Amino acid sequence: MTTAPASAPAHARVPAKANAYRRGRRSPLASVGLHLTLVVASVIAVFPVLWVLLTSLKPAKFATTTDFVKEPTLENYTGLLRDTPFLTWFGNSLLVAALTTVIGVFVSSTTGYAVSRFRFPGKRGLMWTLLITQMFPVAVLIVPIYNIMASMGLLNSPTGLVITYLTIAVPFCAWMMKGFFDTIPREIDESGYVDGLNPFGTFWRLILPLAKPGIAVTAFYSFITAWSEVAYASAFMVGDENLTLAGGLQKFVNQYGAQWGPMTAASVLIAIPAALVFLFAQRHLVTGMSAGAVKG
Repeated sequence: MTTAPASAPAHARVPAKANAYRRGRRSPLASVGLHLTLVVASVIAVFPVLWVLLTSLKPAKFATTTDFVKEPTLENYTGLLRDTPFLTWFGNSLLVAALTTVIGVFVSSTTGYAVSRFRFPGKRGLMWTLLITQMFPVAVLIVPIYNIMASMGLLNSPTGLVITYLTIAVPFCAWMMKGFFDTIPREIDESGYVDGLNPFGTFWRLILPLAKPGIAVTAFYSFITAWSEVAYASAFMVGDENLTLAGGLQKFVNQYGAQWGPMTAASVLIAIPAALVFLFAQRHLVTGMSAGAVKG
């Protein structure tokens, strides 16, 4: 009668575990190199933003100097708000960005849900269209879109600019929302039908609350698209009372030079709404998926 070999004693297995643990650890030199790389990357990422902030606090005569802080002042900010139509540009941009965000989220969500849940003629063509429209650069589209807006009388109008930005944001966001809705169980839709809800009621009352992370990303992308876009805003809008921030900043640069103080002050103020929207989206990215449940 043969017996199975006894397993190695515990004290014999300890060295193997210790060797595996040591193999998984970084050497001190590798750890130092990793931390130095992270520090250098962080400095490179933060330095331009810090430099713009510091330049906005310098008097005009020191704007192009390499001194980090030289006679700090808020004159660039007060002059920007007092002597330029910055608040008008800010209001125009806020209106356009808000409308683009609200309409973009609604259209992208409903389109993504329809493509994810239903079968209908032209579905494959619609999906290909959503992808292909993202391949065209702004330089190719700006002339035909300009002609279309001119024929419809929408040039120099916030409405025309909102429609233009929707053509950029909706295809990408609809495709993204379609992939997000694919991850939500279909049993939730079926429970809504059992309770007597129509497809839109199921979408609005059951599916949409579960889609907060996707909606947050869609809202952020739509807002940033409208808030920071330059080419369309510069081509479609004229007159100080109609300009958005993208067009207004160009007023500080001409063939004779640049007004670095007001420009950097405006850049700092422009970044604040974008940062707030990002913080709002980031907060919702980690919540919302726990809401709701599959009905048994």
